[in-house]
Amino acid sequence: MDILVCVKRVPETGAKITVTADNQEVETRNLGFTISPHEECAVEEAVQLVEKHGGSATVLTLGPDAATEQLRGALAMGIDNAILLETSGEEWGSMATAKAIVTAVQAQENPFDMILFGNEAADTGGYQVGIRVAHALDWPCVTGIKSLRVEGGTAVAQREASGGWEEYEVTLPAVFSVKEGINLPRYPSLPGKLRAKKKPIDRSEPQKGDDGLVKLQLKTPKEQESNVVILGNGADAAPKVVELLREMGVISS
Repeated sequence: MDILVCVKRVPETGAKITVTADNQEVETRNLGFTISPHEECAVEEAVQLVEKHGGSATVLTLGPDAATEQLRGALAMGIDNAILLETSGEEWGSMATAKAIVTAVQAQENPFDMILFGNEAADTGGYQVGIRVAHALDWPCVTGIKSLRVEGGTAVAQREASGGWEEYEVTLPAVFSVKEGINLPRYPSLPGKLRAKKKPIDRSEPQKGDDGLVKLQLKTPKEQESNVVILGNGADAAPKVVELLREMGVISS
């Protein structure tokens, strides 16, 4: 079984995001980067499936040369091969990204049996790329899954639904988008990290196609303001605290 996992280089979760002066890009000079938790689970799922059924797993990302850091992180977890669709670093939308991935998939000598995505990217939350890739390849697609097993040429995927689970049985090859919680991603071992540094990364430069939508500018949301009132210091603040609690109705007179 040959599996492709698609990941995206995104700012670390919880990092303070600012935009450049022209409001066109995210200011990255002081940011750390990672992949989304959903994609970490997709990488882990690929490794587990190959461990169980044999074959190989490949990780792919579209982004700048710096994205090799995320590729080597996946290699250290147990992925066998890596592909970088190298860009100058500008943001690609879902249409252009999906087209570049499809072109890369179709260029492979050995076809993939399965493509795994995170359910959505941690930065844009678009939910679209996996579905667009499946549609272009004319493969079945199941999104938001939290369970996946392979039985011969068939895959059975489950996702949570109101009051229970939905189960889908699809013929391979197929595309799946994985949600956090399907597994517990492993930490890369030291030997795994050392091996990952030596592994070659297949590089190509995709041509950016039409993206449908045009970005006008980026805006950061307004931060919520909060006011703090200091009631006093030590025991001197106790009467004011009691008075405040009475006003709030927490205690009675």
